[in-house]
Amino acid sequence: MDFPILETERLSLMQITQKNVDEVFSIFSNKELMKFYGMDPFTEKDQAVKMIDSFQTRFENQQGMRFGIVEKESKKLIGTIGLNNLVLHARRTEIGYDLLPEYWRKGYMSEAIKEITSYCFNQLGLYRIGAIIFPDNTASSTLVEKLRFRKEGLLRGYLVQGDQSYDLNVFSLIKPDWEKLNEQ
Repeated sequence: MDFPILETERLSLMQITQKNVDEVFSIFSNKELMKFYGMDPFTEKDQAVKMIDSFQTRFENQQGMRFGIVEKESKKLIGTIGLNNLVLHARRTEIGYDLLPEYWRKGYMSEAIKEITSYCFNQLGLYRIGAIIFPDNTASSTLVEKLRFRKEGLLRGYLVQGDQSYDLNVFSLIKPDWEKLNEQ
């Protein structure tokens, strides 16, 4: 399967390659952005190289997909969005995303999530999309709820970041709810 390129009004969602290593390092070394990511910020460019390799491996093994979010106007990679824990036979995945702080609150992530959601349900034939979010990350929780993801509960001690365990909220959107939303 070829890696798809998805288009929205302002964004291109495309495969991340080693050509993007500097941009990926810039994103994943940003302390403000990484606060709610679930891993420590990058300190060396080689970490970005390895991450891009892992994106490719997970795609080839059909276990995930990570798209670069490219602003069409500037042609700049401003974040990433992806499908984690993709299980095609079970028709489910978890969505994860990040965006450089200077692009926050401009509707970019809402635009990207809507396009990814459509791709998951229409092209991949998925039934469920989950989102796992730190309770303190109210901006992200508000965003997915605005897009009709439902909060399902709390995953206690689910993730370790900086040697500390954290609880995470779990949200989901299922295909019948998404279809109802798009009939309106």
